[in-house]
Amino acid sequence: MSRSARRITAAVLASGALVAAAALPAVADDHDHGRGHAPRSAVVLGKIQYNSPGRDNGSNRSLNGEWVTVTNTSRHSVNLRGWTLRDESRRTYRFDLRLPGRSSVRVHTGVGRDSRTDVYQDLRRYVWDNSDTATLRDAHGNKVDSKSWGHRHGGHR
Repeated sequence: MSRSARRITAAVLASGALVAAAALPAVADDHDHGRGHAPRSAVVLGKIQYNSPGRDNGSNRSLNGEWVTVTNTSRHSVNLRGWTLRDESRRTYRFDLRLPGRSSVRVHTGVGRDSRTDVYQDLRRYVWDNSDTATLRDAHGNKVDSKSWGHRHGGHR
């Protein structure tokens, strides 16, 4: 291939790359840009056990059989102090912990001793009904994630 043919080929490839870059969507950076959407959080709701296994007899063991998992998908720890987890009836748990990167914590309903992997709401009544929504909010009250389940919500989402 001649030198001029290589130059023309390089120029065509370079201009094609510029056109392709310009065609990328402007929202690919996942920032707010004033449209009222919070950036996607690295902290999300994971598995939810809303119907404790066995008989619902109100015992602490049964209460702790229902839980919500909160997961940090990033490599960096996230300070959850002031974040809240709430059900549709507005029963609210307020976090006071730092969640390490790539880890999860289970929020149990009943009484227990908090650890790195399990925290307890210290309640004496069930929180998560068979048809409910769990909503996670940051310390500023911004909705971070939510999950709904049951017949009012068309099944588990």
